[in-house]
Amino acid sequence: MEFFTISMLNGLSYGLLLFMLSSGLTLIFSMMGVLNFAHASFYMLGAYIAYSVARIVGFWPGLFIAPILVGALGALFERSCLRKVHKYGHVPELLVTFGISYVILELVQLIWGRTAVGFPPPASLQGPAFTLIGAPDGLSLAWGAAPAAACAAAGTVCSPFPATRGFMMLVAVAMLVALWLLLTRTRIGLVIQAALTHPEMAESLGHNVPRVFMLVFGAGAALAGLAGVIGGFTFVTEPAMAATVGSVIFVVVVVGGMGSLAGAFVASLLIGVVQTFAVAIDYSLAAALDAIGMKLSAEAASSSLLSLTVSQVAPILPYLFLVLILIFRPKGLLGTREG
Repeated sequence: MEFFTISMLNGLSYGLLLFMLSSGLTLIFSMMGVLNFAHASFYMLGAYIAYSVARIVGFWPGLFIAPILVGALGALFERSCLRKVHKYGHVPELLVTFGISYVILELVQLIWGRTAVGFPPPASLQGPAFTLIGAPDGLSLAWGAAPAAACAAAGTVCSPFPATRGFMMLVAVAMLVALWLLLTRTRIGLVIQAALTHPEMAESLGHNVPRVFMLVFGAGAALAGLAGVIGGFTFVTEPAMAATVGSVIFVVVVVGGMGSLAGAFVASLLIGVVQTFAVAIDYSLAAALDAIGMKLSAEAASSSLLSLTVSQVAPILPYLFLVLILIFRPKGLLGTREG
């Protein structure tokens, strides 16, 4: 039972990190129609800037300063580059964001080096948030680290849940609520939506539509920067971190539905949980098929493909899910547009 609970929590925390990333990408696409290939690079920038700021003024100021700086860089990029190619269509937009992603990668390697940097969490987030204690008489929970005596008992398994992952989940949920309130309950949200659907009318009412789009792009980059800070100290801060999650967040956006914030949330959790459980399952595909009642011949069961374990094929599961979604529901789970 403790294996299922911890795996579910790990899957939810990873899924919420994907949502923190995909929410900014979804915001930019839904408001501007721009599929930003440099989004994961802003995620990486958030981690590295927070790392540098934390060394000077501490972690908690860096948590707030880094996303603001990344958002400012995103707004500057939209104002100086993206806006100039917007009138030429989607292909130039994709190419310029694709190009800036490589520029950011090279700059990161020049400034911070090609190897991972040490970005530890603050003392308050080190150690477990709680520990699940699986004893023969049932499952119990201890806040923080479990007593050594409880874990030393015969037949008892202690499974700690890191405080960094718990903090990640809290920030992601707070981000979801804040975005929903901003877009549906505030005047700013109404102006943003009006600038998207009726730009001429918004202009006639005195709103600067290009400035609105610049601020939206900057806000999306800031969300990616915040995700980078959280992901940087939870996992690892290295130049390859953008490539690690870059393709997965596009899977999330397409599976959830292009431009749907709710769809991105559902798809993030779904992919995070499925991939986490798949990584933890050390059964071959042949054994998994046999367990669900599909009997295989001895020759088929010993084939190289079916001898692969579920954990070995876990990295391709999101992309398999993407293919199935594009075949059977091109609009995504909760989307209203096909791209």
